[in-house]
Amino acid sequence: MRRFHPAWAVAAVTFIALLGAAGFRATPSVMLQPLHDEFGWSLGTISAAVSVNLLLYGLTAPFAAALMARFGIRRVAMAALLLVSAGSGLTLWMTQSWQLVLCWGVLVGLGTGSLALGFVATITGRWFVKHRGLVTGVLTAAGATGNLIFLPVLSRIVESDGWRTAALTVSVAALGVVPLLWWKLRDHPADLNVPALGATEIEEKVSPAGGAAGNALRALRDAAKTRPFWLLAGGFAICGATTNGLVGTHFIPAAHDHGMPQTTAATLLALVGVFDVIGTIASGWLTDRVDSRILLGAYYALRGLSLLTLPSLFAATAHPSMLIFILFYGLDWVATVPPTVTLCREYFGAAGPIVFGWVFASHQFGAAAAATAAGLARDQFGNYTIAWYAAGGLAILGAILSLMLYAGKRLPLIEESVRGATAPA
Repeated sequence: MRRFHPAWAVAAVTFIALLGAAGFRATPSVMLQPLHDEFGWSLGTISAAVSVNLLLYGLTAPFAAALMARFGIRRVAMAALLLVSAGSGLTLWMTQSWQLVLCWGVLVGLGTGSLALGFVATITGRWFVKHRGLVTGVLTAAGATGNLIFLPVLSRIVESDGWRTAALTVSVAALGVVPLLWWKLRDHPADLNVPALGATEIEEKVSPAGGAAGNALRALRDAAKTRPFWLLAGGFAICGATTNGLVGTHFIPAAHDHGMPQTTAATLLALVGVFDVIGTIASGWLTDRVDSRILLGAYYALRGLSLLTLPSLFAATAHPSMLIFILFYGLDWVATVPPTVTLCREYFGAAGPIVFGWVFASHQFGAAAAATAAGLARDQFGNYTIAWYAAGGLAILGAILSLMLYAGKRLPLIEESVRGATAPA
């Protein structure tokens, strides 16, 4: 009989942590109106906490990956959940808007950012050789699944028992995952004297000699000297702009402009999350079998074509053509993650998870820029048409950037930021 490999247990608890982190990060969206009603704060003031959360969610990723390399995955993940628990729980006693920014913006942003896609890249890079792409897809899908599970539940709690009960629920749930991570999450296969899944030899465990912040910045410095980094970062910035930034933020008001009820538009956006789970797992499976550059080129090109057709699909009802768009776009939503993680590992070796953290930061900056630009376009022109067309063109540019990774001579692995400053643990 085959012995159950502990990598699967590590992946399982990682999935649970990511599932919760996604739900915890999205919770403020169901608390905006209740906070406004109770404290009288403007929605702009409350949204500032969400903006800080989003910014830190992206910027924390590379530093968290460096901390995991320096101090271990388990310690950093447990500390991240404790931050989320503290940030959510402390809101029960807040009286000023700056306290909301501190709790939900800073503490929860740092905590969930430490459990973002850099966490995924670190886990799959250490524990999996075989099925690496598939596991990356499954763990990435945990984000969409977390939103699907938590948002409806927390929304009902807010309606029935108030926002404080919802905040307390998040705090207790985050704290409850900590013992599970301590029990089953391990930093490295060598800790259990086994090779990574699919490997034949036990890889020597190393720890970076420098500080985590220095290692993260060093990885950025070394990667920024290479062409692949800018192509990957540029493509992923476009990914963020055309998903979270544009569709995630502006699809509902754009549909409402055409007479569609807000509840119907929100349901359609929720369906995107359902198909996202399927598409991301399928993308992970394909990443194990097809060149990642081809996959990225195809994903971005198809996304661009779909966005170019979207302005003609809006109507007062959810007709079949719009449903086809939702299905297609949902399958492609974050399908780009598994091949991007794989290419970071291919080009940057042991530094891949940290470099991917910086690539992921570009995703969040792209999302923030698109969210603002689309809003300005709506104010200026009275509709979102130019925003959809611009996003379609950007996605096609993303396809070109991905295919440009084929051109020219491949550079050697850029590992100095991790390997050059490491010593046996």
